[in-house]
Amino acid sequence: MVAVTGQDRLAQDFVEFAVSSGVLRFGEFKTKAGRLSPYFFNAGLFDDGAKLGRLAQFYAQRILASGIEFDMIFGPAYKGIPLAAAVAIELARLGRNVPYAYNRKEAKDHGEGGTLVGAPVRGKVLIIDDVMSAGTAARESIALIRAAGATPQAVAIALDRQEKATEDGRDVPWSAVQYVREKLGMQVCAIARLADLLQYLARHAGDELGPYHAKVLEYRDRYGAG
Repeated sequence: MVAVTGQDRLAQDFVEFAVSSGVLRFGEFKTKAGRLSPYFFNAGLFDDGAKLGRLAQFYAQRILASGIEFDMIFGPAYKGIPLAAAVAIELARLGRNVPYAYNRKEAKDHGEGGTLVGAPVRGKVLIIDDVMSAGTAARESIALIRAAGATPQAVAIALDRQEKATEDGRDVPWSAVQYVREKLGMQVCAIARLADLLQYLARHAGDELGPYHAKVLEYRDRYGAG
C-alpha cells in the first residue's frame, strides 16, 4: 500500500471506514440518474451505534475545521434526522453545544403540529445530509428554513460525488454541490470527495480493489463536473 502523502488524512480515513463498514461498495450500480456507476455509497448502512458514532466524529471534525459559522443544525427527513442528532451529540462532546431540528415529510395537525420538530429554527443554520445528488433535498430544506425566518448558511455532507447533476433527464455541466455553492450562495463541506476516493483506490492498486481505480476514473471522465 502507498503511504498517504500530501493528501487529506481525514478524507482517506473516512473512505477506509466507509469501505470496511460496507457502506462504500464497488461493482456495477444504477444511479437515480440512470448511470451505471462502479461504486455505490449508502449511508443508511451506518446502521449501528458504533458506526453512527464514528461517522459523527468525521462530520464534526470536518465541520469544525471548515470554519463555517452556524447557530444550529438541521436534518432533512429522513436520513438527515439521525445524522443531525448524532453530529449534535458529537459537537457537544467536543465543546460546541448547539440546538438541532428536523422536518417531517407530512405535517401533524395535533400535538405541536407542523412539519418542524426540535429546537426553534433561527439564526444561521447548518444542514446535515449524507450525499447531494440533485440538490433537491437541500432546496427543500432551504425553503423550510427561510419560511421559519432563519438563514440557511451551509450544508455538510459525507461524500461529494463531484459529478454532473441532471435536470429533466438531461446532464447539466455542474454538480449539485456546485449549484448549491454558486447558485444558492451557500457553503458546502464534505468529509470526502470523489477525488479522495480515487486517491484511496490508487493506494490499493495491488489488492482486490485495484481494478476499480481505472473504472472510477473512467466514470469521472465521463460524468465528472468541474
